Amino acid sequence: MRIVVAPDKFRGTVSAVECAEALAAPLRGAGHDVVVRPMADGGEGTLDALGGPNRRTVVTGPNGDAVEAEWRYAGRSAVIEMARASGLALVGGAEGNDAVAASTHGTGELIAAALDAGANDVIVGVGGSATTDGGLGALRALYPVHRLRGVSLTVACDVRTRFVDAARDFAPQKGASPTQVKLLERRLERLQQVYLEEYGVDVSDLEGAGAAGGLAGGLACVGGELLSGFDLVAERLALDADVEGADLVVTGEGFLDEESFEGKVVGGMVDLARHVGVPVVAVVGECFDGADALVPTVSLTSRFGRERAMTETAALLAEVALELPSFAEPG
Repeated sequence: MRIVVAPDKFRGTVSAVECAEALAAPLRGAGHDVVVRPMADGGEGTLDALGGPNRRTVVTGPNGDAVEAEWRYAGRSAVIEMARASGLALVGGAEGNDAVAASTHGTGELIAAALDAGANDVIVGVGGSATTDGGLGALRALYPVHRLRGVSLTVACDVRTRFVDAARDFAPQKGASPTQVKLLERRLERLQQVYLEEYGVDVSDLEGAGAAGGLAGGLACVGGELLSGFDLVAERLALDADVEGADLVVTGEGFLDEESFEGKVVGGMVDLARHVGVPVVAVVGECFDGADALVPTVSLTSRFGRERAMTETAALLAEVALELPSFAEPG
């Protein structure tokens, strides 16, 4: 059987690469032809999905400390994952974050490093951010922005959120109190006016502009094209060709819910597989809101309990892997 294994990360436990390998190894051992495609939607893991890092640059972290951020440069093309420069994980999560002051300056420094290296094609994966600064920090680090002329700047977005809505929808997850959320919302409202005046770009109704706390909108002001992160990764990997000749597609992520089908990896893989008539199954850490009604699902939490699902993820993925070919069988 030819099986495409294309999961997202299980946040906090295994990366997409680790998940894919844990599922693929037993299947290979059973004699199946396995195509491994660790996936991402613009958030963490996008860099690995597109070839992995081969450079490091010390930049300003979200709360002002220096961080060493990995990125990729090859053939005058650069891949940057903003989470590696301005990500919430860098400050220890919401409890360690200054939700109001957190800045995307370091992401701008990474883009500048790519330009200095000679890149004329730059992909910025946005997701997993600590920030809600509307991309202002990044633009300041890129000043003067005319250096981006002639550069193809693509912003891989993992959400469709509007610019100002980024505060209400995501700032609480980054440690913002209700009062701080209102402050950040007002700041984004003012910033979109500034962007319109300075760059002639109206980000107020631009789908995805709120990704990474508005970083996507800020980059749109200097020529960035906002695209679905999943679609971009799938296209770069020529994933449709892999899926079209498969007998089964295996995808997955840590937490499956309704949002998993709104521009995320699982939803994208389900759509792609069903479009070409290939059976698909999702292996997930935990399922919420009845989302397992939308795709055949194997839940590690349901099978083994939440504690084991969180602490023995890779081993449990390998344990269920050999059950997965049955999802390709009729009935």
